[in-house]
Amino acid sequence: MTFPLHVRLTATLLLSSTATVGPAAAQKSPAPPDFHQWAPTPPMGWNSWDCYGPTVTEAEVKANADYMARYLKSSGWEYVVVDIRWYVGNDTAHGYNEKNPAWNIDQYGRFVPAPNRFPSAAGGKRFKPLADYMHARGLKFGIHIMRGVPVVAVQRKLPILGSKATAADIYSKEGQASWLHDMYTVVAGRPGAQEYYNSLFKLYASWGVDFVKVDDLSSPYHKPEVEMIRRAIDLSGRKIVLSTSPGETPITEAKHVQEHANMWRTVGDFWDSWEQLKEHFDVCNRWAPYIRPGAYPDADMLPLGRIGIRAERGDDRMSRFTRDEQYTLMSLWSIFRSPLMFGGDLPSTDAFTLSLLTNKDVLAMHHTSINNRQLFRKDNLIAWTADDPNTGDKYLALFNAQDQELAPPSEAAWASSIITRQTPGHSQTAEVDISGATSLYLNVRDGGDDIGWDHADWLNPVLSNGTKTVSLSATPWKMATAGWGKVTANKSVSGAELLVKGQKYDHGIGTHSNSMIAYDLPPGFTRFRATVGLDNAGASQNTGGTVQFLVFTKNPFLPMPADSARISVTLAQLGLAGPCTVRELWTGKTATVAGEVAPYVRRHGARLYRISNLQQ
Repeated sequence: MTFPLHVRLTATLLLSSTATVGPAAAQKSPAPPDFHQWAPTPPMGWNSWDCYGPTVTEAEVKANADYMARYLKSSGWEYVVVDIRWYVGNDTAHGYNEKNPAWNIDQYGRFVPAPNRFPSAAGGKRFKPLADYMHARGLKFGIHIMRGVPVVAVQRKLPILGSKATAADIYSKEGQASWLHDMYTVVAGRPGAQEYYNSLFKLYASWGVDFVKVDDLSSPYHKPEVEMIRRAIDLSGRKIVLSTSPGETPITEAKHVQEHANMWRTVGDFWDSWEQLKEHFDVCNRWAPYIRPGAYPDADMLPLGRIGIRAERGDDRMSRFTRDEQYTLMSLWSIFRSPLMFGGDLPSTDAFTLSLLTNKDVLAMHHTSINNRQLFRKDNLIAWTADDPNTGDKYLALFNAQDQELAPPSEAAWASSIITRQTPGHSQTAEVDISGATSLYLNVRDGGDDIGWDHADWLNPVLSNGTKTVSLSATPWKMATAGWGKVTANKSVSGAELLVKGQKYDHGIGTHSNSMIAYDLPPGFTRFRATVGLDNAGASQNTGGTVQFLVFTKNPFLPMPADSARISVTLAQLGLAGPCTVRELWTGKTATVAGEVAPYVRRHGARLYRISNLQQ
């Protein structure tokens, strides 16, 4: 086995040290375990979040594990991860229960699983029986935790195992997550701080946990707690893969996170939205230089198959991605070597989704390829490439990310500034002259960050002519699209009340960027007026959403691009000389080419190839 450079350097330094100071001194300073070897290929598994939010039960976890063991384990899928708030007995879908949560916590301030949701955890057994269930099937078991020390442990001044300190001695309210208030920051350097994290991971090791996803750790990047967590895992005596979440992890911390975690998020929560998927081309290109064995930039979960059963985003549904978009998603994640964490309900998996998850050629590329990188981007026609280290073959992924483009903000009848949670009131007032207009287009665009929680509201939207007003939220629209969810009258896009900066509005339109709502205007109206705002659901998440509102009185849609576009890559660009065999990995079709690979690629679609030089 060939180890990463930093591992070989560490081994060399240790040998030199032993030769200089003798074996006794060498034994006093053993090398820490090299956690990178615990994930020699990008981790692959299932996570409960996209289906069940914070409410998954033991029976549902086992059903997904049974499916994985039967249909996916042979393809390399192995982790089964219970996501957020498994320690709350009465949590709720579509929003966390923070009013009267039924905590389950031990005498040392450590959350433990709720036995009403996980019956095998009763009697002090905690998650060990469920981990044993996974291990008996050849799988691995993972859990999600929040960074920090529980607020309830601080309030009760619970002792810390292995320390004279209590939870009240190690916490700070500074940096507490704005979107969930279960935890306080652990202040590095205080007596008991490291011991608290040590006690956590000793507990998880005793359960048989193989994977821990630590939330509220990446963006903003909590460097001291990342380091405490790394030390605690290394001291736990168990090979626990560490995943940090959510992103985007600051790229300035790329080297640091490489040295402390097996995988780290590059985006905020990713759902079945083409707009979010398209953003990944820039994100993956930015992070590709930091792919290393055992340390992987994480493009987030695969919202494929049946999702949203009791999730935070949307209702029970099959993924909204088209088949072309699903090929794009799997091709990009695989050639980027992102960890693959499936979010769909596995027992509900259809044949097409299963074919995406078990394609041997695609997974071989994902497991072993090197030099993964963007080859070029010409507007929205994109090529990625990678190398097979064993044969010299090349991989080539071609993507057509073309969309129907919109007119620039300068052509709008009115445009807000970028609205964030720093904007006073999280809102602005729109006053637009619509004299003579026959159409009205209400457009919301992403403000340009990596946060996907861009819930946006048009509040009290009315048309007036000086004497008469008409509520637009009671007027049928001609068309309405949203980047996530469905445009909704008098509710937010998630179905909740219209809330902006805590103020409730009875009338309005809830949507999510990027979105467009079009109306045919009745004659005689001269003014459009509304309050436009960032919905509470967007303002409360991580660093908060960012949106821009625009009003057009003329059609803002530019001409639609063709259904397909030809993308040409010469063999010379790949470092090859013809003739070559070109095998399309999704279809298995093979052809011989001499000078270039130049297929037509459907809009939002992808083509993925393995190219072999016949002269070899």
